[in-house]
Amino acid sequence: MFTDSHCHLNFPELASQLPAIRQAMAEAQVERALCICTTLEEFDAVHQLALDYDNFWATVGVHPDNADVQEPSLQDLLERAALPRVVGIGETGLDYYRLGERSLADMQWQRERFRIHIRAAQQSRKPLVIHTRSASQDTLVILDEEGEDGGSSAAGGVFHCFTETADVARGALDRGFYISFSGILTFKNAQDLRDVAAFVPLDRLLIETDSPYLAPAPHRGKTNTPAYVPWVARQVAEIKNQSVESIAAVTSRNFELLFPGVLS
Repeated sequence: MFTDSHCHLNFPELASQLPAIRQAMAEAQVERALCICTTLEEFDAVHQLALDYDNFWATVGVHPDNADVQEPSLQDLLERAALPRVVGIGETGLDYYRLGERSLADMQWQRERFRIHIRAAQQSRKPLVIHTRSASQDTLVILDEEGEDGGSSAAGGVFHCFTETADVARGALDRGFYISFSGILTFKNAQDLRDVAAFVPLDRLLIETDSPYLAPAPHRGKTNTPAYVPWVARQVAEIKNQSVESIAAVTSRNFELLFPGVLS
């Protein structure tokens, strides 16, 4: 019924509890999950989850906020993207939230890494999973410069765990991207984000947990798992004046359209 389009089940908080997590998923009618890669070093563990369980899939990518890790080459990404049950490129993007004493010019390495991921997505014909935080303008500019304009040669993808403005959402949608909402949507202080969710068309919307982070209300503060994604669906259903079942169906269908590899 439900699909968690973004989670990190290889992270220590969850990997040690996987049988219990899978049981909780089954009880909550969460039928599928996409396991997201954030470093090349962890790729084998992420990929193994997808190989071991027929309702898990994997991506390959290096998170923009990971500085002291193996830097991915185009070939690194393409080789891993060609493996069975790898259906997307990322998570990738830009994150200027923790600049510290660094300037935007110092983040050129992030921008170059993002470009490599975009080219890998285009060459592998697999969608991007984009993380953007305090960097939305540069994110959109680089997508434009790399040909991600929604055209036939574009890879497309999803802006995951969306927390930006309606203008940024419009920019993503205009470029052919989907928008994914996490448990943040349920937080009391997130009315602005709920207004953005009201704006995003149902046929371009996904739901996720980003577990082990960002557990939705009423579980806020707990370790998040894919079993909690129905709470995100319930919030979307309230915003859209739809049934939870219809939100589960449309977001699962959107997941299949964005990641057609899950059907093969």
